[in-house]
Amino acid sequence: MDLTMAVWSANKDHLALFDKIAEGYLADNSEVNSITFETITNQDYIAGLTTRIAGGNVPDLAWIPEANAPEFIQSGVLADLTDTFKSADGYNLDDLLPSATALWEKEGALYAYPFSNSPFAMYVNRDILKAAGQPDVSALVGTSEYTWDTIADIAAAVKATTGNSGLVVPSFSPTTWDNLTPLWASWGAAPWTDDSTSCTFSKPAMVDFLSWFQTQTDRGAMPAVTTVAQNPVFATGNVAFSVAQLSASGALDDSFEWDFLPLPAGPDGKQGVIGQAGIGVVAKSKHVDASTDFLAYFTNAVNSEKLATYFPPSRKSLMNIETLSAAAPKLSERQIQSAIIDVVPDAIVKASSPVYSRVTGLVSSALDSVWTGGDVAAATSAVCNAAQPVLGR
Repeated sequence: MDLTMAVWSANKDHLALFDKIAEGYLADNSEVNSITFETITNQDYIAGLTTRIAGGNVPDLAWIPEANAPEFIQSGVLADLTDTFKSADGYNLDDLLPSATALWEKEGALYAYPFSNSPFAMYVNRDILKAAGQPDVSALVGTSEYTWDTIADIAAAVKATTGNSGLVVPSFSPTTWDNLTPLWASWGAAPWTDDSTSCTFSKPAMVDFLSWFQTQTDRGAMPAVTTVAQNPVFATGNVAFSVAQLSASGALDDSFEWDFLPLPAGPDGKQGVIGQAGIGVVAKSKHVDASTDFLAYFTNAVNSEKLATYFPPSRKSLMNIETLSAAAPKLSERQIQSAIIDVVPDAIVKASSPVYSRVTGLVSSALDSVWTGGDVAAATSAVCNAAQPVLGR
């Protein structure tokens, strides 16, 4: 038989690593002729994947973003992995961090392996801060002064004195609104309740956060919102603060002095946030058992350590300086410990919902006026008026 895995990444290094792991499996499993990793090239990955499944061209395994995890699990798209993983030699399911697997479980069963468990942190350009006469924010970590308000004040001063960008969330745009989660989480804000049945956009925490966001764009601490994710890039050396994940460190060099710090605190305190991707077996696959067996091999402890080169692991045994240094060799031990190892166990995962595909566009449209200075309370009420009928299905 031949197995296929639909993947989001087209990165040749990622695909080469996947192929290398698959070669090891094929060597010991003669009933499987080939394993192919197929990048879905649609601009909307989930639309491409679901269209393919609905059309009968079903991949055996699939890469699933965290936002769509409940959608895929509750609709029965993914097969139960639990028994195969439990019985796989040396797999040790208990090694997986509960905070990492929670999103991918239903009634005690695991439906995908969260192979990428990447915390958001804050990159700091120390050269820009010095040029602007601003304090060393690294010294503020762990103190009551290390807050989003402090960072925004410094960011505004940087913009005013040097013309460089202050605080940037590079992955944010009006259509990727949930990439503001690393900020609004420390306001205690969320788009909907944990069970995803009630809209909470109009609650005071979210209104307060979005009002704060508008203030920061008005005074230049954050760049004006564009229609697509074309925010200034930290690696150019022209951005003071950038909220991004571990993998962004790969684009940095020694052309300027930078740091990697945990997220600051907001009005509701500190809150770590991670972005995830999981791999599951598609229930409609003609080879569910073989695919699940391969996934157990692909994500065992040995291969998870290999995957950690690019994807922060979900295994407790791999949450250490040695493994994560291999994934991000440009980060120091202090940076890895404070911004990753100390954060991940208690971090929350970005927003997700069983109806995410249906609701995200409604949220995006109703929030548009916020990004151009519109009334926040009116816009967030409009968000809930649009989203609640879908959430309360």
